Amino acid sequence: QVQLVESGGGLVQAGDSLRLSCAASGRSFSRYVMNWFRQAPGKEREFVAAIRWSGISTYYAASVKGRFTISRNNAKNTVYLQMNNLKPEDSAVYYCAAGRVVASISESDYWGQGTQVTVSS
Repeated sequence: QVQLVESGGGLVQAGDSLRLSCAASGRSFSRYVMNWFRQAPGKEREFVAAIRWSGISTYYAASVKGRFTISRNNAKNTVYLQMNNLKPEDSAVYYCAAGRVVASISESDYWGQGTQVTVSS
């Protein structure tokens, strides 16, 4: 059974940092792009960052570039999202997803359950 499990969310103040983790199990994700998306209340789910599992290419939404860093540990089958200088507008449920295309919700085959990030001003 394929599983993606996120962790690391929480309540922080503006300017703080958090590191989200996404642990993958059940199959090899070497052919997949690992994406992070987020969804705030009343808003559509949006792309945050992505990394090719077997490469070093990374991609970021303009709103997080320079503040967030995506990385992966293949030995642990885990993807990370380091979030620095958090802002209240970063508050959302964050999802990791394994897919075939960078930044594509429709092309993401596997999803985690989401982890809540709340940033107070």
